[in-house]
Amino acid sequence: QVQLVESGGGLVQPGGSLRLSCAVSGFTVDYYAIGWFRQAPGKEREGVSCSGPGGSTSYGDSVQGRFTVSRDNAKNTVYLQMNNLKPEDTAIYYCATDYFSSSCPLYHHRMNYWGKGTLVTVSL
Repeated sequence: QVQLVESGGGLVQPGGSLRLSCAVSGFTVDYYAIGWFRQAPGKEREGVSCSGPGGSTSYGDSVQGRFTVSRDNAKNTVYLQMNNLKPEDTAIYYCATDYFSSSCPLYHHRMNYWGKGTLVTVSL
């Protein structure tokens, strides 16, 4: 049974940092791309970042240079390091996979497996 579980969200001040984790079970991430997506209140879900098995990565324009995605295959976990956070980064962050693709980017409408999300709030 495929499961993705996000953790690491919380409340942080503008300019602060958080690291999100996506723990995967049911398959090994060694061969598959894992994506990070987010959805803010009243907005559509958008792609944030992606980690591919060969080291490929991709980032949305709004987070380029501030967020870094990485993976630890031994722990079957993908991380999202978020620096210099802004109020507009406030959203529920999800990790997801189509359990097929081995490269980035990934597109939310093609994902088959989603975590339940973790809330990130950037505010004074």
